[in-house]
Amino acid sequence: MKFGSKLVITALLTASAASVIAEPASSQKQANKAVEWRQAMFQLIASNMGSLGAMAKGKIPVDAATVEKNATRINQLANMIDDYTSVDTRKFDVKTEALDKVWEDRADFDKKIQALINASSTLAEKAKSGDTSAIKSAIGGIGKSCKGCHDVYKQD
Repeated sequence: MKFGSKLVITALLTASAASVIAEPASSQKQANKAVEWRQAMFQLIASNMGSLGAMAKGKIPVDAATVEKNATRINQLANMIDDYTSVDTRKFDVKTEALDKVWEDRADFDKKIQALINASSTLAEKAKSGDTSAIKSAIGGIGKSCKGCHDVYKQD
């Protein structure tokens, strides 16, 4: 099987596994835990983006091995976003930057998740090439997918 075919199959399987239907939190305790886990996952994504952003901006040298490792981690975490945003916490007093739109427009939110999954997969592949220009461009793709979601679903 060629790489392109594997990528298409992976994308289709990922898309079919997505779209967990959000269930309302049943208690304040459940809502608090859901927010805690959700925020922890996004902090891990951010921690892996830090050095990538610095590389893309030329603040530190591009290190293909670090790029591949971080892109793989981001991809793994991106595949968990749907699960960790499946508990609708809107009815409880929780400290969150998530906007209600996360649960109101789930189809679009799922598209944004898929964009991050795709961008991180692309970056991991570009890292293997060692092509600094292609790597920086692919890092930009992840940044664009993050921004696309933050602009709609996260408070400033």
